[in-house]
Parts: sequence; structure tokens; C-alpha cells
Amino acid sequence: MNLLIVDDEVSFRVHLRHVFERKGYQVAEAADGFEAIDKAKETLFDVVLLDIILPDIDGIEVLKQLHLSSPFTQIIMMTGNATVENAIASMKLGAYDYLVKPFDFEELSILVNRAFELARLKREREAAEHEKFLKSRFEEFIGQSEHTRQILQLVEKVAPTNSTVLITGETGTGKELVAKAIYRKSARSDKPFIVINCSAMQDTLLESELFGYIKGAFTGAVKNKSGLIEVVNSGTLFLDEIGDVSPEFQTKLLRFLESGEYRPLGSTHTYKSDVRIIAATNRDLKELMKQGKFREDLFYRLNVFNIHLLPLRERPEDIPVLVEHFLSKSCFALKKCVKKCSPQAMKILQDYSWPGNVRELENVLERAVILCDGNQIKEDDLPGDIKSLATAPLSDSNLKLEEVERQHILRVLQETNGNKTRAAQLLGISKKSLYFKLRKYHLEKE
Repeated sequence: MNLLIVDDEVSFRVHLRHVFERKGYQVAEAADGFEAIDKAKETLFDVVLLDIILPDIDGIEVLKQLHLSSPFTQIIMMTGNATVENAIASMKLGAYDYLVKPFDFEELSILVNRAFELARLKREREAAEHEKFLKSRFEEFIGQSEHTRQILQLVEKVAPTNSTVLITGETGTGKELVAKAIYRKSARSDKPFIVINCSAMQDTLLESELFGYIKGAFTGAVKNKSGLIEVVNSGTLFLDEIGDVSPEFQTKLLRFLESGEYRPLGSTHTYKSDVRIIAATNRDLKELMKQGKFREDLFYRLNVFNIHLLPLRERPEDIPVLVEHFLSKSCFALKKCVKKCSPQAMKILQDYSWPGNVRELENVLERAVILCDGNQIKEDDLPGDIKSLATAPLSDSNLKLEEVERQHILRVLQETNGNKTRAAQLLGISKKSLYFKLRKYHLEKE
């Protein structure tokens, strides 16, 4: 509880200070208006006891200045020469109360406590609103490139419809953020939004999660269980990594997309549900169709409206705004104040190819904020492999993006002593995607 006493009478200030220090307040003093304004810029005061008659400037003017620097501070005006005009002027300018000297110190103490409670409640309300704003901002798909603007335009167009959407793009490009943006702008935004990672579940588990099951459908099914299709009724279901599901499950999903009907595991009854499906994949579904691993009819059911996200290396204009965004997010989570990157650090971030895309950038910046000792990210706060790859001169042997990605994965694995779980986290990709890349680049033995 911080209290500022502004009065030119030394004995009066000292007496008030002793009264409130005994009650547990942190008390500061100011002998005139300018000193009060300066102290309010340095310290956040909960309550100010402000005399109207001061030797330099009028207390009413000080009241105006204090409200500009700290709108939540509660100001109690004091005067030995009460006038109706001063009282009205003070209250109009937002003073908490107006007291005439001499006054009862116990009554003043009660008044100060009430003013403090009001200041605390206003600050807590503002902090909650600010946190709510930040959290909503952290779920936005952001950028300033022409590609990002086009994506946001597509979201605006498709969101109000009930059409199925297929979002494609490399791992870490922000497919789930686009799905959430579609959901928030849709007529279903007041209904549930549930995410299912298809690659993380076996077929039977995925089917039971989506469609539910009845008692006795399998060992351990001791009672009926509703599936997410039923739970999300009238809402939106986001099926991530849809390219990883088996042909058997594809058949059941196709049936639901065509008719809205589903059958819980073990049941002979068919039910209906109104659910909007948004799907996403980092795989080439057309290539999987050629290989017979993905149903052509399901592809066309999912691909009613396609949104393709470019990798970060193909939209470098987005990097500065993403850096600002993730610095804000990391500082909020880590309770630090890092405002920007140095020009050298920003150049490294823009020169790097980002095989893990936006997710890798977020991880790198969170690490940098932890390491940063000042208010800006420096070159030394960035991982060594990123600095070396970003600054390495391009030769004929490393002009190909695949070779850059191969070398980067190898370096990250060396840095983590072969810990693939940690390497996948640093790269901003799933462990399954890492294993796929290890096979692709013949890195298993290395």
C-alpha cells in the first residue's frame, strides 16, 4: 500500500507519515506540486493526500497531472480554506474525496483504506482485461506479407459458411491458428471447438474418441461413452494430421461427412450430429492418393475449401512482426521485459531458413528471452546452429533447401546428444515428423 502525502507544512506531513506507517503503509512525502508530480512518475501510488494550497502550483493542477500519469491512483484533496468551487472542481476532475482541515485522523484512516481498496480493484480489473487481450492476441494468425493478408481474406470468406475446410502446409506453419480463426469468426463460435491430433492415436482409439462406444464393445468398455461427434454437436471439430489416418478409418469418416450419420463402436444404431469439420495435414494428399493410401472420395469431401500455408522461408516479411509477437508472448509468460532484437540478431533470424517454421521461431525466441540479460535480444542469445547456418556462405553444395534442412537436423541432434524428443521440440516439429525426416535424409545411422 503506497501513500503519497503532498503538503508544505512539515509538521503536518511528519505526523501523517507516522500515523500511516504504523498502519503498514509505505509513505512518501512531497513539499510542493512539482515534487509530487516527479515522485508519481517514479512510484505507483495507491492513494495521494493532496493539499489544494501549495507554494508553487495549484493543487487542482497537480490533481490533473497525477491522473494523467496514474489514472488508478485515488486522490483525496485537503484544504484549510474550504470553498464550494474548489470542492466541485476537485470532484469533477476525479478526486476520491474532499476534506477540510482540521479533521479526525481515524476518519481519515478509514477514508484512505476505502480509497486503497478502490485503487486495488481498478488495477486488478485492468490487469485481467489486459491478460485477456494478450491471450486472445496470442491465438491470432499474424503477419504482414501479401500471403498472410490473402490467408486472412480467405478466412473471412469461408468462416460464415458451414463448408468443410482443408488446411495444408508444413509442420509449424500455423494450421491450428487458422482453424481457430475460422471458428471464432463463424456462427458456431459460441459452441465447442475441439482439436484431435489424428497421428497421436491408433485407429480404434481414434474411432472410439470420435464416435463413442457402448458397454461391452471391447475389453474395458464397462459403460456407454459419448464420442466427440456427439459432444461437439453444433460446434467445430478440428482434425489435425488427417493424412496419417488409416484407410479403414477414412471410410467411417467419409460416411459421416456425406450424411452426418455415425455409429458408436459396438452399436447397431445410427445417430446424427451437426458438426463442422476443419482438417489439416502436412502431407501431400494427392501423392498419398496415387500410392493408394488416401481415399480419393474423402479427399474431395475434405477439400471443399482449401487454404495452403506457405513455409516461413517463403514469407520472410512476416519474421519481424512474428518476432515482436513472440517476444511479447514470452515476456508475458516469463515475467521479463525484452522489447526487441538487435539489428544483428534480426538479420540472423531473417537469413535463417526455418525448417521448423513459425513454431521453431517461437521456441528460439523463448530460449533467447530466458538467456537475455538486457531489454533486447543480442546475437549471443541465439542458438549456435542457427547463427552458423544463417551466416554460412552459400556454395553450390548447400544451395538446395533440403541439404540445409538435413544439416540443421543433424546439428540439433548433435546438440541434444541424440535425444530425438528434445530435438523435435527445438525444431518445432512432432517426433513422428522428425523420424520421417531422418528416414528421408538417411540420418538414422548418423
